[in-house]
Parts: sequence; structure tokens; C-alpha cells
Amino acid sequence: MLHPPSSNAEVAAEQAEAALQEMVGSIIVVFAEEIRSEHMMVLAARLARRESAELFAVYIIEVPLILPESASTPEEDRAALGVLATAEAIARNNGVPIRSEIIHARQISAAVLDLAKREGAHLIVMGSYREGKYTGAPLGRAIESIATHAKCDVLIGVPGQLGTMLSAESKVPAERS
Repeated sequence: MLHPPSSNAEVAAEQAEAALQEMVGSIIVVFAEEIRSEHMMVLAARLARRESAELFAVYIIEVPLILPESASTPEEDRAALGVLATAEAIARNNGVPIRSEIIHARQISAAVLDLAKREGAHLIVMGSYREGKYTGAPLGRAIESIATHAKCDVLIGVPGQLGTMLSAESKVPAERS
């Protein structure tokens, strides 16, 4: 037998690789006051570099209903610029071109879904937050809404207890006593 039949695992792995090539064409990384995605930005930049994908970082400022949608929000804009500067630095460190934008909207989820549709996004990447004061709270409503209604894949990063997913410390093997 020159070519033994592939195992189910090998077939599934090949299908997953093919799906990844089709899936990753443009990546949107979402930031907001509640959605901290810096740890996911590193992963998105590495994925964009590997797959030659477009990378787009967006900061959504949720405008309260008592203000006009075009209201000036200088403090929030300053915070957004700082976060996007960090995202741009992460992309630059990974050798990936990036676009960034600040969007003022009534709802984070609606803004992200509209942006994904407008940009023809293949993947939405974002960090997570929990609503409520106890640790068992579900993911925030905006994240659930995005994950439920997005027409593309959504990657949600829930930081580990120690937050070491992509840090330098996690790359150094622990010494055994």
C-alpha cells in the first residue's frame, strides 16, 4: 500500500488548515472602555503576519443617549488614542501594517457589526469583560451580541487567572526544585 488512508484526525487537521486560509483575510480587533483587547492584539498581529491578512484596530466610544451622537468626548478620545497607539506599536513590532479608527456610537455591538459588514471582515478579535460584581458573571452583553449576530468568525480572549497567555514569563520554563 503506497498511500495509506488518512486518519480522521489528519483529515480534520487538513480541513481546519483550509478553513483558516479562507477565514483570515481581514481581522478587526475591537477595543472599548470595557473591552480590553491588548493581549488579543498580539495574537491578532501574529496571525495577520502569518496569513498576510489585513489588520484593523478600532476603538468604540459609547455615547450616552442624553448626548448627541456627534458630541465631543475629549477624555474618551484621548484614552482611545492611547490604546490605538499601543495596538499600532504591537503591529509594528510584529511587522504587520495596520489601520486604526475611533468610532462614536450608541451601542458597541451595533457599531462593531456595522463595521464588520462594511469592511467585509473575516474575523473579529476582542478581549472580554464580565458584567456584575461576582466572578461567575456571564460575558458582557455587547460581546454576547457581537458573537451571536456576527456574519464572520469571532475570537474572544478571556485572560487567564494570572494573565500570562503571551507574556515573556510564560516562555521561560519554570525551574524545578
